[in-house]
Amino acid sequence: MRISQANWFEVEKYLENDDRCVLPLGSTEQHAYLSLSVDSILSEKVAADAAEPLGVPVFPAVAYGLTPYFMAFPGTVSLKLATYAAFVRDILDSLYATGFRRVLIVNGHGGNCPVQPVTMEWMEAHEGARCRFHDWWKAPKTWTCVQEIDPVASHASWMENFPWTRLPGRDLPSEQKPFVPFDRLRDRNAAGVRELIGDGNYGGVYMKPDADTERLWSIAVEETRDMLQGDWT
Repeated sequence: MRISQANWFEVEKYLENDDRCVLPLGSTEQHAYLSLSVDSILSEKVAADAAEPLGVPVFPAVAYGLTPYFMAFPGTVSLKLATYAAFVRDILDSLYATGFRRVLIVNGHGGNCPVQPVTMEWMEAHEGARCRFHDWWKAPKTWTCVQEIDPVASHASWMENFPWTRLPGRDLPSEQKPFVPFDRLRDRNAAGVRELIGDGNYGGVYMKPDADTERLWSIAVEETRDMLQGDWT
């Protein structure tokens, strides 16, 4: 169940028998011709689709993350690492205080990965707490599917283009964009990143047939569900 569609009475009743929940992490950043909220949309939806048959609560996606390299693209919002770490820690503290003990973080933005040590520190400070950090798009089975469909896939390419992330009425380029060399992205500021990547796609075609992305999504949901219902001992 999505927390946004539940009341506190229902959550209290749930906690009488289960202590799992899902916290999606997203971002507000450029995704070329796709929504600026791609990472938040995808992390929350894959979490909700995975948790729905299990009845596990899914909290709203944290809509802002760590994306300083995209600050030359209007609409992007980036938090400082210290701010983000404290923010995630406060959320986890709140979940623990209200009765949750097993938290699956479903991360939708690679830039958020530096916050992982916060989960380790949190578990050390809270008896009985467990936290898993799941980068849904690069989990083994999901990434294997990406490679099978088209190995030239990256940020803002077809692998993030779903009916729920694309914007109506926007035309997409038809060609395959060559990969941007990642080593050149790491040694320049935001203006330099924009100059290097142009429209924001890191490489790949902009859209694939829905049959391909439906297959990818199904595997991602299943793999996320396995993380949630797997052995927590």
